[in-house]
Amino acid sequence: MSLFGGAISSLQNGLDYATTKNQTIANNIANVDTPNYKAKDVVFKNVLNQEMDSGFQAKRTNERHLTFGSSESSSRIVSNNSTEYNHNGNNVDIDKEMTELANNQIYYQALVERMNGKLNSLQTVIRGGA
Repeated sequence: MSLFGGAISSLQNGLDYATTKNQTIANNIANVDTPNYKAKDVVFKNVLNQEMDSGFQAKRTNERHLTFGSSESSSRIVSNNSTEYNHNGNNVDIDKEMTELANNQIYYQALVERMNGKLNSLQTVIRGGA
């Protein structure tokens, strides 16, 4: 029996994605002057689309089960080898990285607030509504 209908699991996957994205952006910023370093990015939508197009069907024993129940993180890190911004072969655009870092922090904070809301609801129920 799931207390929140899979919401906690989805929030956890989102937090895992945001954490991986934050680490990747931090690596890109740290290597902004490293010769021949290629900027990396975390992709999620491509992996999701591949899984959706593959026609994979999970075995369901109850109609309320999700059709595709992988709880593993579906994001991966890819390098962008198609561009070059510096003469040393590096393609890290610091302005783009800082923008993505700000966006990712907002996304992460929203997930944390939603997770806190779910856990506060559970705490209220445990205390008997008081």
